[in-house]
Amino acid sequence: MVKNFFGKIKDKHIFIFYLLLFFGIAAIIALHQPHMDTPPLYGNPPDEPNRYLVSRFICRYGRLPNGYDPEIRIPVYGISYGFYTMLPYMVQGFVMRFVNLFTDSELLLLYTARFVNVCTGTAMAAVVYGIGGRLFSDRRFKWLFSLLVTFLPQCLFIHTYVNTDSMALFSAALIVYAWVRAYQEGFTVKTSLILAVGIIICSLSYYNAYGYILSSIILFIAFYLKKENGRLCYDWRMFLMRGALISGVVLLGIGWYFIRNAILYQGDLLGLDSLRTSAALYGNAELIPYNHSYAARGLSLQTMLQEHQFFKGIFFSFVAAFGSMTVWGGRSLYLFYALLFLLGWMAFFVVPGEGGMTELNLRQKLILHINMIFCILIPILLCTYYAYSMDYQYQGRYVMPGVIPFMYFITAGLKKLAGLKWLPDKWEKTKKVLSIIANVAVYAAMAAIIILLFRMVFSHALPVYLQSEGVL
Repeated sequence: MVKNFFGKIKDKHIFIFYLLLFFGIAAIIALHQPHMDTPPLYGNPPDEPNRYLVSRFICRYGRLPNGYDPEIRIPVYGISYGFYTMLPYMVQGFVMRFVNLFTDSELLLLYTARFVNVCTGTAMAAVVYGIGGRLFSDRRFKWLFSLLVTFLPQCLFIHTYVNTDSMALFSAALIVYAWVRAYQEGFTVKTSLILAVGIIICSLSYYNAYGYILSSIILFIAFYLKKENGRLCYDWRMFLMRGALISGVVLLGIGWYFIRNAILYQGDLLGLDSLRTSAALYGNAELIPYNHSYAARGLSLQTMLQEHQFFKGIFFSFVAAFGSMTVWGGRSLYLFYALLFLLGWMAFFVVPGEGGMTELNLRQKLILHINMIFCILIPILLCTYYAYSMDYQYQGRYVMPGVIPFMYFITAGLKKLAGLKWLPDKWEKTKKVLSIIANVAVYAAMAAIIILLFRMVFSHALPVYLQSEGVL
């Protein structure tokens, strides 16, 4: 009954509602959360004021700042976000510059910067829907995947304030979409350009998402290895043609930025060594996190993991931690996602049946799956390394670049579980009953995702925001 009712609603209508719902909830958060520190509740998003300095600089002067520029420097630490990749700040800054032609309101300029990310998140939601449609032929699981990614509270929250994470997630979505499209239709010119654009945005957004760039290279190389007449061969012609196209577009898109870094920072392409130099020159040595990290104190990684239950913190803040890791959801929210993640992940690797991308052969699936796991693990490893060697933080947003492949495995596992191929054929009557239960459970999970998101935003986050001083 549920399936028949749902089936009567056209996908395009659900898609429009899905995007409007995302945009509406993200806009509410963007308009209400405070900007500056608001003790004792600290409902402000993580480090937004210091990030906003870069966007505001670009708005004011129409050019990119040098990382050493005192106007964007964080006084206590002696560093700035001008050393990191700046594409998101560039987009925000130049859109703010346009708005600034009509108003000098600092509040409206801040909202402009935030709404660039709200729109980026909405675009990501559309791409995620496209990925879901290609991964899962079953309409139910296409939508379950889309909701799991887009309406994960922390994923939505990422798109509501000034940061580089939002655009990095959008780039990850574009890259995964290009992967799946390529393995279904081949590396056409259009697919190659989508991949190139995704890599450009990723390269200029957030280092934690760079695993997608490496995976794209591996997937592209592996794609042209064919088996013909029982022998392995390589399509060098198409490899060189498409490789030249993708590489050329990517180099045009990012080359200028890293050449600029090399000139400004004496060959330091990524700017990270210069960031440490700036900290040493202008920061307070007693307060710089690097000087008090576990590594600096000679403590082991195991000590860090055991003392603070690091991975437990990663899980909770991956699901939902608004404000400056100060606004948390109810117990039911974390319990729901813990059970869903555990069930889906175990089912994917244990339960027989069809998950996603059923039209691909075993070799193609294996290549895609290995690279998806790689893109989940890289942000986790980087987050663990940064926490140990630089600044202890277990913020789930640091591992958020892996959300799309992670939710793919969860959804594919749940699809296997609901397919009931793990039951013996002789249990025909039992299968019919369980099929109805499984169908209802899928729709119930989708409803729970939306309800729990509403509770997180309206019952837990907004009351904190409304008690704060204001946005500026």
